[in-house]
Amino acid sequence: MFSVKAFSLVEAIQLATSCPRLAGRLIHPAVCHVHHWTKRSMDSRWSYRTGPNSTGRAGISAPQTKLMAKQERPGLLILEIGGVCGVLEGHVELLKKQFHLITMKEFLKNKESLSEKIKSVFIYEHRPVIDQELLQSLPHLKVIANSGVGVDHLDLKLVSSFGVKVTNTPHAVSDSTADIGMALMLASARRLVEGCQIAVSPQTERFAADWLADEVTGATLGIIGMGSIGYKVAKRAKAFEMKILYHNRNQRKEEEEQAVGAHYCEKMEDLLQQSDFVMLVVNLTPQTHRLIGKRELELMKPTATLINICRGAVVDHDALVDALQNGIIKAAALDVTYPEPLPRDHPLLKLKNIIITPHIGTATVQATRMMTEEAVANIQAVLNGLPIPSEVIPQ
Repeated sequence: MFSVKAFSLVEAIQLATSCPRLAGRLIHPAVCHVHHWTKRSMDSRWSYRTGPNSTGRAGISAPQTKLMAKQERPGLLILEIGGVCGVLEGHVELLKKQFHLITMKEFLKNKESLSEKIKSVFIYEHRPVIDQELLQSLPHLKVIANSGVGVDHLDLKLVSSFGVKVTNTPHAVSDSTADIGMALMLASARRLVEGCQIAVSPQTERFAADWLADEVTGATLGIIGMGSIGYKVAKRAKAFEMKILYHNRNQRKEEEEQAVGAHYCEKMEDLLQQSDFVMLVVNLTPQTHRLIGKRELELMKPTATLINICRGAVVDHDALVDALQNGIIKAAALDVTYPEPLPRDHPLLKLKNIIITPHIGTATVQATRMMTEEAVANIQAVLNGLPIPSEVIPQ
């Protein structure tokens, strides 16, 4: 059965590079992941925005309503319980307190009787798939609650044409995703994965004195996408006394920049040329697809490292392979790829100057619980006609 496990960084990397069935699926919902607390989406290239409300790290409470009898609770469609893509078993009771859970298997067996009862769909790990056929079969559907931030797997205009709202969970994921960004930067700079392999290898007889890595303290970090996650990365980087550059459509307020010591780069090219580490924190849209390609990589320093914690398709993988093989950049650290997992014969998996983890940015006990809580709050708000904490509005 599926369970949440606290994976070490090395275990996660081993999973990403060795297990095609589970990598990128076993641990947690994707979806990078990238959002904000208050205003617009974090980057200019996003094609949707969220509602105005925000919540704290302590958790997100659904609107206070009377607990109804099971048969009176609104139906909530989910893929399944447990398994690789199903709702975490530890979160089932939380959902059952407010909803009558209906799995896709149950729905397909009893469409006629269950279609009238379903008022919401909970998407976990991009499942169940939302298409026109499903939307047409749910006449009373009011809301699709996505667990995670990214909604590039949803046709927002199609959903909206049925009068159905879409929500996501930006407030639950920012800390955990910022943490993985810092972890990847540190692991790459200090060659932690390679060092671990040397330390445990049966062939190792002594540690070489000339085995050296780089420090992040005092280095320049360029953040592309300065929304909630990007800003939290900047807060963490400030503690490492890093020089922080950022590129975003909208420049942050002066006081926000001063709080983390961040400097705005109107042109992404300027950031790429100056940064020792470039971290990608944008949502996947037509505008950000292959945002980083051959030209952008060639603008980076030959000593620079590219870090991607948002969506795999934001980077041209072929161009990245070439850049890593030919010394155009020094290294890369990816929590996301396209597809996920990569084919087992993909050239990225054969390179020594790259770290790949299986999309674990939000794969923590705390974040996954908060994502479910935020999704419940969103659904309850829609069903009760209240302000929606995190509505995704198509542009």
